[in-house]
Amino acid sequence: MNYGKKVWIFPDAELPPVGVNLIPGHESIIITNVTDDRADIKITLIYPDREPVSFHTQVEARRVRCLRTNREEDFGKFTAAFEEQYAIMLESSVPVVAQYGRAEPRTVAFYTTPGYCE
Repeated sequence: MNYGKKVWIFPDAELPPVGVNLIPGHESIIITNVTDDRADIKITLIYPDREPVSFHTQVEARRVRCLRTNREEDFGKFTAAFEEQYAIMLESSVPVVAQYGRAEPRTVAFYTTPGYCE
């Protein structure tokens, strides 16, 4: 049985700044690949005031991967800037399940949300 979809869109991305009691904010995309094949992933970042940028990554077969948007080892030169509004589009070679998570220290909250998928 195939679980997941090949295209996911997360329209509300924003790396929150340091908040209450100096708690750092963070955001991440979590990708689960339950297929028997490696997932080749293209991630496109869409901004309100400039052209989109894209990069590629992978999630091995039957594995989960957490990509932190502020870590260069995950997002390369496209790491998120604090309080910058953007959207994330994820395109995969195999069906995956994806989720967006944000630790919001300004209100001391953490939430996750599935994206729109096709």
